[in-house]
Amino acid sequence: MPINVSERETMLDEQTVAVMTECSVGSIEGKLRFPQVLEKLAAIGVESYHADLYRQEKTYYLPSGESHAEELAFGDYQVADAFDMSGVRRALLRVQQQQTSYLEFIEEIAVSGVAHYWVYIGGRRAIYASRRGEEWVEWFPLP
Repeated sequence: MPINVSERETMLDEQTVAVMTECSVGSIEGKLRFPQVLEKLAAIGVESYHADLYRQEKTYYLPSGESHAEELAFGDYQVADAFDMSGVRRALLRVQQQQTSYLEFIEEIAVSGVAHYWVYIGGRRAIYASRRGEEWVEWFPLP
């Protein structure tokens, strides 16, 4: 059955923030893969999240409009000026096939010109955007 996170009544409390942090840290440490992150975030009612590769932070959003931002250590990289869509697609394929870690994935998409990405859990998509707004949309199944 599809998950409609907008119907969940979730408040931004310590328990919700703890799950968000678990997902962020678990991804970086290689303990959680993307499907597990989606499942955990959907279970607490997170509607979407945004990863800012410039600032090295993630912001999680609830249907109520509340949000929680976390500073993260993605690594030492520069966001490339040019958008290389084939590089983005290659990085996505590698991480999906578990050939690379999340941190390596972040570096690969940054080198390919991704400055930000948004994950829309209920919308089943991630949008990877460049400095100039060029984008790649990656669809995914619900957990």
